[in-house]
Amino acid sequence: MKLKCLIIDDEPIARKLLQEYIEETDFLELVGTAVNPLKATGLINSMAIDLIFLDINMPKMSGMEFLRSVPNLPMVIMTTAYGQYALDGFELAVVDYLVKPFSLERFLKATQKAFELKTLKDNKAAPANTEADHFFIKCDGKLEKIVYNNLLYVEAMANYVVLHTVNGKLIAYLTIKGILEKLPTPQFMQVHKSYVVNAQRINTIDGNTLHLGDARIAMGSSYADGVMGHLLKDKFFKR
Repeated sequence: MKLKCLIIDDEPIARKLLQEYIEETDFLELVGTAVNPLKATGLINSMAIDLIFLDINMPKMSGMEFLRSVPNLPMVIMTTAYGQYALDGFELAVVDYLVKPFSLERFLKATQKAFELKTLKDNKAAPANTEADHFFIKCDGKLEKIVYNNLLYVEAMANYVVLHTVNGKLIAYLTIKGILEKLPTPQFMQVHKSYVVNAQRINTIDGNTLHLGDARIAMGSSYADGVMGHLLKDKFFKR
């Protein structure tokens, strides 16, 4: 899923920076820009837009006037050089308030919030048995999409985890507990104090060693009985 984005800002440099940030973020898609809210009205009425990046001080109509006058707007993230309008913005239910100049990291934090709100809304509207097949995680300053079925196992190091996927490795600054909160059970299980594996990717069990493709992972002694009992009683392996 990608959020379709519209930029409303009268400053060319600000529009260019937002466009670059959007292009760096794989769950965002820029579908239009406008130099003021009046120019944006037609775009909003004619296109499916999920998220608006809205400046405050603009000619003809300010961002605040636009928020107050147009009903049923998509999600809005305010972008402005003036921090004093933040309270007004949140009272008008904006997703976040970015004070220029803002970093890519701050931009990602705001847009991730919008993405999660959209996901929550879509999940409420979807049938009860519909489940997400992926999650997003910050790696090297970027949000990476991880498809559950493509994740082989997770290895915990000192203060970070290594995600071993079918496409390679990714590093995220999380604890093993933090990554477990993002993974669905019973598909993923902790088999050692430093390892979480995708049970659907286990090819062979040789004693206390799990084979996942070319990887060999030893089960911890305190985990082995629980893991084996789970694998043998569930759909992953049969006696």
